[in-house]
Amino acid sequence: MAQTGESLQFTVDGRAVEVPDDGDTLLGVLRDRLGIETVLDGCSPQGQCGCCTVLVDDAPRVACVTPARRVAGRHVTTAAGLSPDEQQRWSDAFLACGATQCGFCTPGIVCRFVGHERRGADLTDRATVDKALAAHLCRCTGWQTIREAATHAASPPPQAPVPDATTTDAAPSLGDRAERDPDAAARRASIETGGPQRSVPASVLGRFDFGADGAPPGTITAIAGPTGDWHAAGSLTEARRQAGKVQGRRTTLEPTPPIQIPEPPPGTQWDVQLATCWTEPAYLETDAAWCSPGGNPSDPLANGGAFGGKAESPVGEEARQLATNLDQPVRVLWSREDTVRRGPKRPPLAAGLQTDGTGIIQIARTPGATEVLQAVLPHADIVEVDLPGPPTSMDLRAAVWAEAQMLAAALNQLRTGDSLEATTATVELTSPEGATASATVSPDGIELHIDAGNPLDEVTLRSYAIGATHMAWSWVTSESLTVEANGEIQDLTIRSFGIARSADTPHIDVTIKSSQHPPVQAGNAVFAAVAAATWLSQGAPPRLPTGN
Repeated sequence: MAQTGESLQFTVDGRAVEVPDDGDTLLGVLRDRLGIETVLDGCSPQGQCGCCTVLVDDAPRVACVTPARRVAGRHVTTAAGLSPDEQQRWSDAFLACGATQCGFCTPGIVCRFVGHERRGADLTDRATVDKALAAHLCRCTGWQTIREAATHAASPPPQAPVPDATTTDAAPSLGDRAERDPDAAARRASIETGGPQRSVPASVLGRFDFGADGAPPGTITAIAGPTGDWHAAGSLTEARRQAGKVQGRRTTLEPTPPIQIPEPPPGTQWDVQLATCWTEPAYLETDAAWCSPGGNPSDPLANGGAFGGKAESPVGEEARQLATNLDQPVRVLWSREDTVRRGPKRPPLAAGLQTDGTGIIQIARTPGATEVLQAVLPHADIVEVDLPGPPTSMDLRAAVWAEAQMLAAALNQLRTGDSLEATTATVELTSPEGATASATVSPDGIELHIDAGNPLDEVTLRSYAIGATHMAWSWVTSESLTVEANGEIQDLTIRSFGIARSADTPHIDVTIKSSQHPPVQAGNAVFAAVAAATWLSQGAPPRLPTGN
C-alpha cells in the first residue's frame, strides 16, 4: 500500500488503514484518528520521553515526531499488535522483576526492546540495554528492574545463563510470578503511591485508561494557549494549531539556587551548608482528564504515579467547567510545558548550621514546611521567604523532610568526630510513617536495607525501593530546573531536567526485612536515607545538585 491523493494508507497491527494526509504526526493519527490509546504521550511533541515508541517495519520510532506521511505503505506495530508470544514473554518478565509501576512508560519500552530483539540485539548485555533505554524516561522504577526484565525476557528457557556482572543485570531470584498474590502486590503498590495501583499484564502493555483515556467518541480536546485561554478542537493537533502552541526549549543558562545561604554570625562560620535548586518531579503522564456535561471528571492519577505531584491538580475541574460551558464531552490535556510551569515543585531552601544545630534555614514559603524542619532541627531558626516561581508543595516525595534529614545526618557525623570527606556514607532513619531505611552509598554502588512492616509482596516493595533510591540519588547529583529571578521557568524539555539515565545509575542492592507488623509506606524513608548518604559520600557540598 502507498500514499494515494490526499490520503495515507498503511497497516497498523496488521490492519489496513487510510487517513487524511493533513500533516499530522503518527502519534496524532494513532490516538486521535484510530483510537489506539496504548500509544502514550508524555512529552509530545518533544520526542524525548519515548512513551509513544512504536515499530515501523520492526524499527523503533518515536511517534510524536514522526510525520504520518513517512509511514505510507509501511507496517506500524504498537504494543497491542506484538505477537502473543512477545506480549506474554515481555509482560511476564516485567512483572516478575517489578519493572512496571504506573505503566505509562512501559509499552514504549517494550516496543523498543522487541524491535531490537527482532533485529538480533543481545538484550542480556548491559551496554546494549542502556543504549536502548537512552531514548526513554521512566520516573517510577529507577531503571534497574527494567534492565533485569530485559535479561529475563531474553534469556532462553529453561535455565537462564549466569550473566557477567560487569556488563549485565541479572534478574533477581524472585520466584515464579504465579506464586505471587496480585492483590497483595496491589495493596503494597497502593500504600507506596497513596492511591490505587495494580501491576498486571495490562499495565505493562498500556491497556489501562490513563487520565485522558476512555472518553466517549466525539469528545473534543482542549489545551491552553500561551496566555492561558482554552482552545478546543476535534484533535490534539488541531487544538495546538488553533492555540499557536510553541514548544518549550532547554536554556543555556546555568541553574542556581534561588535562595542564598545565610551569612553566619560575625567571627564564625557555618559547619554545614546546603542550598537547593528548583527541580522538576517529572512524572511521565502530564496532567489530563476528561468530563461529560454534568458528570464527574476522570481521575488524573489513573494507575498511580506522580509521587504527590497531582494531589491537587486542577485539571479535573478544568475539564468539568469546559464540558459545562461547551455542552459536550471535553478532555483537557496539559502539555509538558504546562506541567512544568503549573505543576508543584519541592520548596527550595538554603541553610547554614553549626554543629550544635543552631543556625538559619531559609525556605520558600510553603504550608507545613516550617513544622517539618522544626521537628528534625529544633534549634535552627526557620525563615520563610516569598519566592517568585512555580508553586511549591509538601505533597511531593519526602519534600523538606528529606532535606532536613540530610542536614541532620551531616551534623550527627560531625558530632561523632568524623569529617565530611568520606567517599562512603551510611545513613539510617525512620520515617513518620514508621518505615526504617538504612542506605550505604559507596563507589561500588548503593546498598539498602528496609523495614516497612509486612512486605505483602517483596517484588513490588523492592521495585518501589529501587525507584525511590534512583530518584534520590539523581536528585542529589544531577537534577535542576533553571528559573529566572522573576520566576519564569527556562527549562521546559524532558532532557533538561537532569534525570539520571540508565547508563549513569549505580547498582542498587536491596535487602527487605521480613516482618508481620502492619505494612507502611517505604518510599519516603528510602528517598531521605539515600539522599543523605549520597550527599555525605560526596563530602556534603554546599549546593545541589552536586554534579558528581
